Amino acid sequence: MCRQRKGMVSAMYYAALKKTDVANGPGVRVSLFVSGCTHACRGCFNSEAWDFTYGQPFTGDTEREILQALSPDYIRGFSVLGGEPMEPQNRPAVLGLLRKVREAYPDKTIWCYTGYDYEKDLLVWAARGDDTVAELLELIDVLVDGEFVEEQKDLRLAFRGSGNQRLIDLKAAKRAGRVICLPGGGRCP
Repeated sequence: MCRQRKGMVSAMYYAALKKTDVANGPGVRVSLFVSGCTHACRGCFNSEAWDFTYGQPFTGDTEREILQALSPDYIRGFSVLGGEPMEPQNRPAVLGLLRKVREAYPDKTIWCYTGYDYEKDLLVWAARGDDTVAELLELIDVLVDGEFVEEQKDLRLAFRGSGNQRLIDLKAAKRAGRVICLPGGGRCP
């Protein structure tokens, strides 16, 4: 499981910041890899980031660096992945950052990668009154959900590592009242 150090971590850490990423969403993007994950998926490409204190503390300077990196016109959007952005310890910092990204760049897309399941986990938590999760789902354009499953690893898949994962268009899903995936984005009903 998670190799978190003793005691709760009061601030989010991040493993990497990529200012010109083309692997985690369409176009050139800025991507933040947060630290901390309890899924411990076998074959995870970023197992170092399971530790909640791996890398560097996420600070106001980090946030300003991200917002500046998003400013060029050729940057299509922002992706947040991990580790696990939807871990309870990471949600407040991720929410604060996504609010600022959306306010500063309303036309750029926000993608979030999570090992949690959209219907079984995130929607349930939001329905039970987790306002942080509910607001995160409002701010995110595309949610890549599901744990990485090594037996379903497929290098031909766009923007995801295993066949069980989905590219959910959250704006379209909200309008339709059901899960809607991007074309080629996985097993949507």
